[in-house]
Amino acid sequence: MNEPDITQAELIRGKLNSETARIPWRELQRYFAGGYTLLVDQQLDLIEVGYQLQQDNSALVADWLQQELLQQVSNQQARQWHNDDAELWACVVKPWVLIQPAD
Repeated sequence: MNEPDITQAELIRGKLNSETARIPWRELQRYFAGGYTLLVDQQLDLIEVGYQLQQDNSALVADWLQQELLQQVSNQQARQWHNDDAELWACVVKPWVLIQPAD
């Protein structure tokens, strides 16, 4: 039986998926303080955003930024997550930590 061909894109997405986890905001605050946290809107797939960042798809990323579907975590949002002791989905695409609320 032949193994299905796995594309490089599938391998990268799989790696990003395996490295994505729920994590308390308190453990992410140091990355926020360094300016490395990006909030991914619920409309977007966290892994796909990570993949597009890793592939340096600047046109698509610029579009997400312009639509505010991808943005820096605000001080207000950070405070709220801290006060709520929130747990979030996080995916690292150096130097960024992509964050999405965990429902």
